[in-house]
Amino acid sequence: MNTAQVDAYLRRLGAERPARPTADALRRLHLRHLRAVPFENLSVHLGEEILLEEKRLLDKVVGARRGGFCYELNGAFGALLTALGFEVTLLAARVYGEEGRLGIPYDHLALRVRTVDGGDRLADVGFGTHSHFPLAFGERGEQAEPGGTFRIVEAGPDGAGRRGPGAAGTGDADGVQDGSADLDVVRDGKPQYRLEVRPRVLADFVAGAWWHSTSPASHFTRSLVCSRLTEDGGRITLGGRTLTTTSGDGARVVRDLDTDEEVLAVYRDRFGLELAGVPKVRGGADGG
Repeated sequence: MNTAQVDAYLRRLGAERPARPTADALRRLHLRHLRAVPFENLSVHLGEEILLEEKRLLDKVVGARRGGFCYELNGAFGALLTALGFEVTLLAARVYGEEGRLGIPYDHLALRVRTVDGGDRLADVGFGTHSHFPLAFGERGEQAEPGGTFRIVEAGPDGAGRRGPGAAGTGDADGVQDGSADLDVVRDGKPQYRLEVRPRVLADFVAGAWWHSTSPASHFTRSLVCSRLTEDGGRITLGGRTLTTTSGDGARVVRDLDTDEEVLAVYRDRFGLELAGVPKVRGGADGG
C-alpha cells in the first residue's frame, strides 16, 4: 500500500494515522473497522467476482466503500496494519457449525498481529458478532470485553480423533512441543473456530472463498447479510428484508422492510452502501 491508499483507508475508518504500531493503536483501529466497514456477502448474490488480491480488496473496501466477508475484510485490514508498521501473520481457521462439526479447511481468515510494545494479538474484523477488540494471543484465561467473554485454548481432538501438530502429547521423541498446536477460540463458553498457527498467504484462501461463494452448502449462498457494530456497542443487521437493531444493553428491535426503496435506504443510510438495486438471493425470488 502506498501513502495515499493508507490515508484513504484511514479516512474510511474515521481514524488518524497512529504514531507507532502499539497495542492501543491496534485496539482503536480494530473497533473503528467494525463500526465503519460492514460484514456483508452481497457480492455473492450480485454476481461480483471475489478476487483475493490486495489491490482488488482495497478497491472494494476503500475505493467502492463496500464491506465483505472474512477473507476480504481481514485481508484488507491486514494490508493496512502492515503498512502502518505492525507485524501481521495470516492464519487459517475452521468454523464450528452445528453439533460442533468443523467446517472446511481455509474456512476463515484471521490475523495474528505483533505490536512494538510487546505481545501478539488475535485481530478479527471479519467474523460478524465477535470480539470488539483484539484478543491477547498468548493468554489462556478468560478475556472479558464488550463482545463477550473469550478464551483461546489448545484444541482437543478433531472429528477423526487427531490433534494438531505441536499439541500436548504430540511432540518429538524428546517430548518437545513446537508451539504450533491448533487453538480453539471460545466465546461465552461456545467454541467459535479452530485456529491453525502456521503462517499463510492470501492466495491460500482462494479455494475457501470460492467454496463459500458458490457451494449450495455454504450459508453465504443461501442468505443475504449486511451487519456492523454500532457506536453504543450494539449491532445493526439487514438480513434480506429484515432489519434487526440490537442496542448495547441487548434490547432488540426487528422490522420487516416492505419496499425496495426502504431496503436501499437502509443500505445507504445505515451501512454507507450505494446499490443500484436490491440484492436478491441467487436462485431465490426476492431479497429475503
